[in-house]
Amino acid sequence: MTATVVELMAISGLAPSASAPRAAAVSQASSPRGRCDTRLLPSFDGLRMSSRVRPISPAKRLAGSLMAVRRGAVVCEASEATIQLPEVSKMTWQSLVVGSETPVLVDFWAPWCGPCRMIEPTIVKLAKAYEGKLKCYKLNTDNNPDIATQYGIRSIPTVMIFRNGEKKDAVIGAVPESTLVSTIEKFVVR
Repeated sequence: MTATVVELMAISGLAPSASAPRAAAVSQASSPRGRCDTRLLPSFDGLRMSSRVRPISPAKRLAGSLMAVRRGAVVCEASEATIQLPEVSKMTWQSLVVGSETPVLVDFWAPWCGPCRMIEPTIVKLAKAYEGKLKCYKLNTDNNPDIATQYGIRSIPTVMIFRNGEKKDAVIGAVPESTLVSTIEKFVVR
């Protein structure tokens, strides 16, 4: 439905107004042209309508066209910076993971790995939820092959839980949040 709303905004040239109530739903009443009524669009944080003026091509100038074509586009302006997991490397492994008093979750990943990128927001969410009870880091396996080999990483993403410097559990692949939560709950002090 979001794509439809965005498409309708681009087609109709309407921008969401700041005065529209946040909880307002898009009216499903059809207009004579068969499109949804876009008068009650919710306001979006981080999105705004942008109009670009495209220069007129020389061929259109010769044909007598004097008007530039305006195209509506939705521009995303993130209100908060994307939060990333802190990185751990060969140099910091001993102090951050092995020497930690609290349980540690390590995400073994690589920049080229699509599933690794898919699972990272879930791990960031869990890092916030378990703040103070669990430390979360990510380790780039391309830059730190020694550690990946030491712990038998053959597939990424692999999420490992360490407690008192020892590997306790591992989850391989881009799994649902519930799988990670059940794994974390086994080792987090309540």
